[in-house]
Amino acid sequence: MEIPLLYDLMVCFGLSVIALMICHRLKMPALLGFLLTGMIAGPHGLGLIQAEQEVEILAEIGVVLLLFSIGIEFSLTTLLRSKKSVFLGGGLQFFLTFAAGFGLALGWGQPTGSAVFIGFLFVLSSTAIVLKQLKDRAEIDTPHGRIALAILIFQDLLVAPLMLLTPMLAGQEGGALAILFLLLKATGLMVFVLWASRKLVPWLLIKVAGTRSRETFLITIVGLGLAVAFVTHEIGLSYALGAFLAGLVISESDYGHYALGAIVPFRDVFTSLFFISIGMLFNVTFLWDHLWVVLSLSLLLVMIKAILGAIAAAPLGFPGRTWLLTGLALSQIGEFSFVLSRAGMQYDLLSPELYQYFLDISIVTMAVTPGLMALGPRLVGWWVRWRSRHEGDKRIAHPCMLGAFNDHVVIIGFGLNGQNVARAARLAGISYAIVEMNSDTVRAKRAEGEPIFFGDASQEEILHQVGVQCARAVVVGISDPVATRQTLVAVRALNPAVHLLVRTKYMVEVDELYELGADDVVPEELESSVELFTRILQRYLVPKADIARFTREIRADGYAMFRNSGGRLVTSGHLVEQLPGVEVVSCRVEEGCEVVGRSLADLDLRRLYEITVLAVQKDSHFVVSPNPHAVLEVGNLVLVMGAPEAVTTVSDLFSGSS
Repeated sequence: MEIPLLYDLMVCFGLSVIALMICHRLKMPALLGFLLTGMIAGPHGLGLIQAEQEVEILAEIGVVLLLFSIGIEFSLTTLLRSKKSVFLGGGLQFFLTFAAGFGLALGWGQPTGSAVFIGFLFVLSSTAIVLKQLKDRAEIDTPHGRIALAILIFQDLLVAPLMLLTPMLAGQEGGALAILFLLLKATGLMVFVLWASRKLVPWLLIKVAGTRSRETFLITIVGLGLAVAFVTHEIGLSYALGAFLAGLVISESDYGHYALGAIVPFRDVFTSLFFISIGMLFNVTFLWDHLWVVLSLSLLLVMIKAILGAIAAAPLGFPGRTWLLTGLALSQIGEFSFVLSRAGMQYDLLSPELYQYFLDISIVTMAVTPGLMALGPRLVGWWVRWRSRHEGDKRIAHPCMLGAFNDHVVIIGFGLNGQNVARAARLAGISYAIVEMNSDTVRAKRAEGEPIFFGDASQEEILHQVGVQCARAVVVGISDPVATRQTLVAVRALNPAVHLLVRTKYMVEVDELYELGADDVVPEELESSVELFTRILQRYLVPKADIARFTREIRADGYAMFRNSGGRLVTSGHLVEQLPGVEVVSCRVEEGCEVVGRSLADLDLRRLYEITVLAVQKDSHFVVSPNPHAVLEVGNLVLVMGAPEAVTTVSDLFSGSS
């Protein structure tokens, strides 16, 4: 018996592997690989897919699982923590972009319902593509990265309500009374969801988790999702909305992350089929016949979305470069627009021709996103230089001349690192000035008496304001790698003699930062490694002096490699764990210390320090319970046990520092 669906799945996944490898080589998003697969295998390509209806059914399951996983990933706590960026930035981006899309559609002669729907499609950007680009470029923790992700979260939350509104736009809900009844049902469903997320589901998942059966847990999670989606559909709402609400219910339990990990493989498989099915509808002949129209509309859309995205980021209290980079990140059509467009086709809100335009424009905007985000810092640099030329020289009197600052430290970025530097400077009586781009942070810290200034430290005017010319040192502790490089160049141009210390996240950036003029670069990636191996060496009872020397060598060598400490590693097993309040360490007899040439009996460590000598290493082997008259020589390792403070004193005795 022939199974057409099995053949079609083999074709889909086989072509997907090839397309994904090509996209990976060209550094293009994987989403384009799935769309390309559908274009090749679909009826407008080679016509390899036979059971199109069955593939579309699997694709619809992919949409349900996709929204289910979004609901699980959604966190009310995270939302409230960044509520200003999510609701203010996201809300502005939605209304501005919707208005632009709606106006363009009306100008193109579309009826009101279709124009509203096109406005919805116009709003959404690609979470998958933007998130991947931010990760690859190490920009997730930058100001524009955080704002872009907050706005994308808001957009993702809109998907289910927009799908709920779609049939209403088509006039298929039976008038105002039917719409009111539908809203009442939706409200009742939300009340049930809130109750279930607090009472029913946590109790159920605790019982299921108690079985310690992965299979039972997975079936329960999927069953909950499908059940809520089915009930939602039966009361007149969409499967997608039900799936999202089901995920939201599970996300509020203690098992949300585990549930997400369980369904992600299924979600990825089925959603890949969804995008393949979208690609099957793509008509290459239509694109060729309307190439210039598609390219012109794509360019117009990218420009409008970039500008409106920048405007939406403006009220969040960051400088212009952050607005522009945020706008560029949000300038494409998103994957959820494809989900929404299928509903629009179902309710005749998009004509076949308009749907082809939508597909072509979406794919073009997605394809240019990686290059546009890579070009963003350069575009921002051009814009800053242009603005500086046209604004003229508006500098205020030099702060050094006014006596405001002199021989101080300039701290750029007031995150955790900047705050620690400021605290240390304050304790040491060193004057300092801070530059920070978050206006909320500036207001709060200025009220506490901190000498903090708002602005972008890559701009010369801001550096003048904090007196970089007369500073002794500048600490650059911002998380944006592009802004870090620009700031470094600007500081060095204004004060060639200043000591420039730069914090970076990744080791690969160290050489470039030194070339740009940094005096010291601290890479967090390897500083954490230094701390990790230090803790490990302590666990193996390597002498503290050896660990300190090892660490100095690594830092002096620019973290180029880890060198052998030259000491033998001695394990303590679980001795320390069994003796609380007691520390076991090894001490190396250093040249010049007062224990050289003296016996253990002469040192009398037990009486003077309440220290017990467990073993002494001589000639590459350990002597346990050594002879008290044995003489210590340079290079011997002495394994001692005692109270932590006593052990520290004896360690200093052996190293010659006491």
